Amino acid sequence: MASTETSVDKAEPVDEAEKQAREAGRNGRDHHDLAGLEAGLDALETVQSSRTPLRETLVRKVLPPVVAVALVVVVWQALVSFKIVDDPSKLPSPSAVWGEVTDAWLQGTLLDYIWTSVSRGLLGFLMALAIGTPLGLIVARVKFVRAAIGPILSGLQSLPSVAWVPPAVIWLGLNNSMMYAVILLGAVPSIANGLVSGVDQVPPLFLRAGRTLGATGLKGTWHIVMPAALPGYLAGLKQGWAFSWRSLMAAEIIASSPELGVGLGQLLENGRNTSSMSMVFLAIILILIVGIAIDLLIFSPLERWVLRNRGLLVKS
Repeated sequence: MASTETSVDKAEPVDEAEKQAREAGRNGRDHHDLAGLEAGLDALETVQSSRTPLRETLVRKVLPPVVAVALVVVVWQALVSFKIVDDPSKLPSPSAVWGEVTDAWLQGTLLDYIWTSVSRGLLGFLMALAIGTPLGLIVARVKFVRAAIGPILSGLQSLPSVAWVPPAVIWLGLNNSMMYAVILLGAVPSIANGLVSGVDQVPPLFLRAGRTLGATGLKGTWHIVMPAALPGYLAGLKQGWAFSWRSLMAAEIIASSPELGVGLGQLLENGRNTSSMSMVFLAIILILIVGIAIDLLIFSPLERWVLRNRGLLVKS
């Protein structure tokens, strides 16, 4: 009996030592796993600050649109060369359109066409931005105003901009004020509705946290609502510019006056009146180039900035 008790007493220290060893090993593994998890989180939060090489940028972003444009020109030239469309009054050759470009450049009118329309479009868009932003905030934050004006804004957004040109001419005459009125009526609803949509998507938790920190009223709108609603607001701005540009082209095509000068829309109408398809194609190409340039120079950098600030810009 004594020998049995002695063997049990000797076994207990052994079991205790094994338990401590196992616990130490488990703690070591837990510490290792925790360190690995922290390293992984640090890697996820690390911002890739290295600049993309110029060659890679050219290959990935510049080359594809250049190839696409070249293919369009090749197909266009093939339609003319193989006489698939053999009527120059319907489809001019690329060389004829290029001749219109060189003539306008030599006469000093090419940049005037572009600047007349671009200056009007940008100024009208800025005016629409100044009106549409507070209007959108009021509609989004005040229930009575939303119930009263919200459906009207949606209806105005779906109304073709060209419909505003005749009444604007009657009310204001053939002048720049008429042009800006058409731009505002086309762009303000899009900007306001875009901001309303962005505010509707703000998580309520953000608003409660802002109120807890004392961000109420205008302070809460500036520091909480507007940053959180920025993606929807930016989409509204982009659409607002598209409506501004389309409204301006419609106004320039319909309204003609020496006081208004010759913009891209009027250039398009002049080509139609003189049955010059090369001039018509020149106007269409310039309108497309301006629209693409504004998107690439203004809205694309803004979108990348918003995505980068939210950690959504992934380098591929």
